[in-house]
Amino acid sequence: MEINRIGRDVSVLSDQLEVPGIGFLPVNAFVLHGAEPVVVDTGLSLPGRGYLDALGAVIDPADVRWIWLTHPDRDHTGALFELLELAPRARLITTYLAMGIMSTERPLPVERVYLLNPGQTLDAGGRTLTAFRPPLFDSPATVGFFDHSSGVCVSSDCFGAPMPTAELATCDDVANAPADALHAGQLLWAAVDSPWVHNVDHDRYLATLAPLRTFDPAVILSTHLPPAPGRTAEFLDRVATAPDADPWVGPDQAALEQMLATFEPPEPHPVS
Repeated sequence: MEINRIGRDVSVLSDQLEVPGIGFLPVNAFVLHGAEPVVVDTGLSLPGRGYLDALGAVIDPADVRWIWLTHPDRDHTGALFELLELAPRARLITTYLAMGIMSTERPLPVERVYLLNPGQTLDAGGRTLTAFRPPLFDSPATVGFFDHSSGVCVSSDCFGAPMPTAELATCDDVANAPADALHAGQLLWAAVDSPWVHNVDHDRYLATLAPLRTFDPAVILSTHLPPAPGRTAEFLDRVATAPDADPWVGPDQAALEQMLATFEPPEPHPVS
């Protein structure tokens, strides 16, 4: 994992996954430093990703007071239960629906849950966080937030885009990505992650962009995009066109067999 810093009080724990035929998908988690530190999401549910090591490099987990789970997909919950053990004073911010979804695999410690719905606010040690539902999402339990102290907006999956290289996927500013790749990637990701967007009432969909236009965040932090300072108006205009973009159709069995025919397994590591 790479560790990037946004201003004085936000750390980005940047991971990535190669998705054949799509690109390198950023997978980020975040730490908001302050009197009551907030950890946002807990990384991939794959072995050996180094999430807790990266987290420990920017904060003592015992100091974490809040864990904000943007939604209970497995690329957001990897080290959740380990972190709850390492951060005994932390409370888990989530929704009733997300709590129910999580309980189908492993029950959450309900006494440590803090339920927060879109439109509600949380005071995290003088840091005011306003919860909202992002315009695009793949889980009905998704809740992002706007931090009034720093001007940072955590948008969960919304505004994501696969990157052309692994290095770009974990870089510290999306401005490093080619503009055309970013434009195409965000519309592709909207179609992949939120396929329902092609069936919405346009006016009602556009109305969901209003909270973000009102917040006008200085920085957008998406789980699936490098940090994006100063891009809010551009990104909102882009996702406004998502209903009219081409739907995504995944590979079928014939395409899979073609991929397997050309697949070259990685070289085995020598045993020392």
